Amino acid sequence: MSARSVGERLRFPGVRAPKPLLAPETERRLTARQRQLLDELEELVVAKGLADLTMAEIAAAVNCSLRTLYGISPSREELILTVFDRRLRRIGRAGIESLDASLAPLDALRAYLQAVNEAVQPEADTFAELFAGLPGAKRLLDAHEGYVIAVTQNLLDRAVASKAIAAIDTAALAHVLGGLGREFARPDVAEIITASPKATANAVTEIIIRGLERA
Repeated sequence: MSARSVGERLRFPGVRAPKPLLAPETERRLTARQRQLLDELEELVVAKGLADLTMAEIAAAVNCSLRTLYGISPSREELILTVFDRRLRRIGRAGIESLDASLAPLDALRAYLQAVNEAVQPEADTFAELFAGLPGAKRLLDAHEGYVIAVTQNLLDRAVASKAIAAIDTAALAHVLGGLGREFARPDVAEIITASPKATANAVTEIIIRGLERA
């Protein structure tokens, strides 16, 4: 048996996730109801988005008072970004947790990218709307994408080190693979592809990984 047990997770020394918009100590100070509301707002993001809703409409959608919402975030913009940040962080954690240390390098790469591609659907359209006028939206996505790229490069480096793939510019390829989901979620691209952004990103990822595999 390997020295690494089957249940052990892969580690990524030096790769840090983006700093959460809602600091852990701040979230701990929220009431149980406010933390529940954040979870409900994440579900609302998945169902229909938040970009076009006022604070009053958001409060009505989750059946709470405006005072309760403003107790979470001081503005509509900050609340929306906080909800999206929590959603993206949840998806990112799921991606990392999918990586068992026993996985072959390319299988780990597949598993991770398929997990994080969940982020481009269904909330991608809502984020596209936010880019037009919500300060901080693009910066938030850039930070999360940068983390995905860093993890992807680490996984590619492992594949090169194990000779699962030939030596390549892993930084360049990580930028391609880590940005596929966001690229296919762009409104002008999403309307011309035949499948969903998520399915298309997964399909193109698989084509690239198969091309890397050594016979």
